[in-house]
Amino acid sequence: MSQRATLVRKASEECPSSRELDYNEPRRRTQSMSLGGERPHRGNVNSPRAFTMLRHDGLCKSEEYLDLRREKIEFGVDDDAVYAKFLSHRSCYDLIPTSSKLVVFDTQLLVKKAFYALVYNGVRAAPLWDSQKHEFVGMLTISDFISILHKYYKSPLVKMDELEEHKIDTWREELKAQLKSFVWIAPDDSLVDAVKTLVQNRVHRLPILDPINGNVLYILTHKRILRFLYLYIYELPRPSYMNKTLEELKIGTYDNIETATPGTTLIVALNQFVTRRISALPIVDPQGKLINIYAKFDVINLAAEKTYNNLDITIEQALKHRQNFEGVTKCSTTETLSAVMDRIVQAEVHRLVIVDPEGRVKGVVSLSDILAFLVLRPLNQPSLSTSSAD
Repeated sequence: MSQRATLVRKASEECPSSRELDYNEPRRRTQSMSLGGERPHRGNVNSPRAFTMLRHDGLCKSEEYLDLRREKIEFGVDDDAVYAKFLSHRSCYDLIPTSSKLVVFDTQLLVKKAFYALVYNGVRAAPLWDSQKHEFVGMLTISDFISILHKYYKSPLVKMDELEEHKIDTWREELKAQLKSFVWIAPDDSLVDAVKTLVQNRVHRLPILDPINGNVLYILTHKRILRFLYLYIYELPRPSYMNKTLEELKIGTYDNIETATPGTTLIVALNQFVTRRISALPIVDPQGKLINIYAKFDVINLAAEKTYNNLDITIEQALKHRQNFEGVTKCSTTETLSAVMDRIVQAEVHRLVIVDPEGRVKGVVSLSDILAFLVLRPLNQPSLSTSSAD
């Protein structure tokens, strides 16, 4: 596979050591990445909905939309593994957009500037390059920012010098016992392999590495895989379980659901994120009814506004700065998997909060839960996923 990248160095003082890769040139698909050694099929778009989503996601041009009638995939009647079979015939390369932004950090960059760069570039994670080892060694995510705040925050009166002065490499050395190995996948690996790697390693972002030159080509996520599958959901055979409810299928997490109130302080919320390994906190009123949600992604606003030195403020105060929030996306246990999948994809969220008829929080169902059920369960693959693991 060949793909050239234009390297643009950011001159901003906020991130002098970050790199932004912009992939703008057309990609050539090799025979090894298509079925049966043939070049990929160029069918017509069969639905306006699919065409709109393709253009929005940049997955491919309209003439590259897959005509499933020409795909050599055998499906049985009420095939339980229909989605696993479909994704096993598609490669990770198929989900790399024709143009995308990728920010890479050198481990010698200051931690503070790295998180400013994430905000500046509108990305949630970045691969880490070790210039001494000449290899990628990990990912910098919002979870790292939360861990730093959780570890070093004392009070609004005590400055966090570690955040101001530490390099990424220093931070990684202090937490080396907790660090995961760098998990990645090759472009010609199947999307089933990608789902398995994401779910079983409990990661939300999976770098696709060029096996020849070692460059990161794209960061794959649960959301992008499920959205790709959703493009063809009405053209593939429909398993009967899609018409069953979450309660019948036992999808989601229902035990020991962590919640918070509007008056919960940020430092308490961060402690819940770290100790419980969750990615979001449903916010409830005194009756336990869902009124809002505070997610890990909201914490990055502290870096954007440079307000991380006071974590004694409440969640309610912190959320006043949130923009373009359209409310908590929720569902019930009596809704079908089909309805839940429609909602989570169209809302472009990472999870749905499960509520009872009175609006009280009962559980959480995540993208990882859904992909594990659709793809790994039929293949008898173990799932280590929980709805809120990060």
